[in-house]
Amino acid sequence: MDVNEQALKLHYDLHGKIEVVTRRPIETREDLSLMYTPGVAEPCRVIVQNYEESFRLTRRSNLVAVITDGSAVLGLGDIGPAAGMPVMEGKCALFKAFAGVDAFPICVDTKDVDKLVETIYLISKSFGGINLEDIAAPRCFEVERRLKELCDIPVFHDDQHGTAIVVAAAMLNAAKVTGKTLGQMKIVINGAGAAGIAIGKLLISMGFGNIVMCDLGGIICEGDQGLNAGQEEISHISNLKHEHGTLADALKGADAFVGVSRPNLVTAQMVSTMNRGIVFAMANPTPEIMPDEAKKGGAAVIGTGRSDFPNQINNVLVFPGVFKGALAVRAREITEGMKMRAARALAALVPEDKLSADYILPSALDKTVADAIADAVAQEAREQGIARI
Repeated sequence: MDVNEQALKLHYDLHGKIEVVTRRPIETREDLSLMYTPGVAEPCRVIVQNYEESFRLTRRSNLVAVITDGSAVLGLGDIGPAAGMPVMEGKCALFKAFAGVDAFPICVDTKDVDKLVETIYLISKSFGGINLEDIAAPRCFEVERRLKELCDIPVFHDDQHGTAIVVAAAMLNAAKVTGKTLGQMKIVINGAGAAGIAIGKLLISMGFGNIVMCDLGGIICEGDQGLNAGQEEISHISNLKHEHGTLADALKGADAFVGVSRPNLVTAQMVSTMNRGIVFAMANPTPEIMPDEAKKGGAAVIGTGRSDFPNQINNVLVFPGVFKGALAVRAREITEGMKMRAARALAALVPEDKLSADYILPSALDKTVADAIADAVAQEAREQGIARI
């Protein structure tokens, strides 16, 4: 069987990848009295008097909601909430396996921004954090913005910020391998959706240099007509030389390419026009350019989203640790500073003496990564004064 057949069989066999278990067995009358009635009334009374005690007396201090509307699931697109459930379950399994964080999948059957925001806000008191997942752009920007204003717990759209953090970490180390100078790099990002825009913003915040965004119509430039809200916002801080043209035009002289778009958009000839290019072709399962073709074009460092090539750039390296750190200090939000700190912590996990063109990130299966990122995120939250404990 191939991997798809094996995965389908596994899902049929398991009937779901997660389950709820009690943290103490209920075997005696005393257990029943303490875990439920009449004893459970006392923690309820305490929470009524002090809302913050809800984080100490319930599981919400270690519980994340993984929420989707099913409109942009992996490479499958708008498949709906029910079909998105296997992905959300998988995300919850990763939270537990890599960070010891409990997570619960919630698939909401609406694409109406108002309804989605209201639904998530109304259930937010059950959780310590909200992980938005696979919500299509540009709707995802508005959903996250409004929830961050309403909720007193971290709201994090992983497709945006988890992807941005892992790309930034990979770019830090790829720049070291190639001897490129931060602040002087030209980085072309193809795919100006949720992930692409978030990557662009974080790379700009971290001072990598001139970020040039491209989409279906080619290079995005300030003043272009027909941009959505996210594209319009980033147009004011990217493409500093006001270039116009195609993706091929953008890549001429570029130091790096980041693809979060579609398969087979980049050729070896296009890579050959870059400046010893760093190529992160992250479309899944087929990247914008296959690694062997990128090498033919002279790429110096190559990464993809796949596990069967070197340098897998995958946000599983990021989101478990980010939430673990935020939950540990009961942060109200996940800030730009926390994201930058997480990226630097992730990059630092590859020792300088082992850094190479084929080794710029730790393995996605390295379970020490989450703790390193969590420590960095928690420390940044304390320094910013947004930690509640």
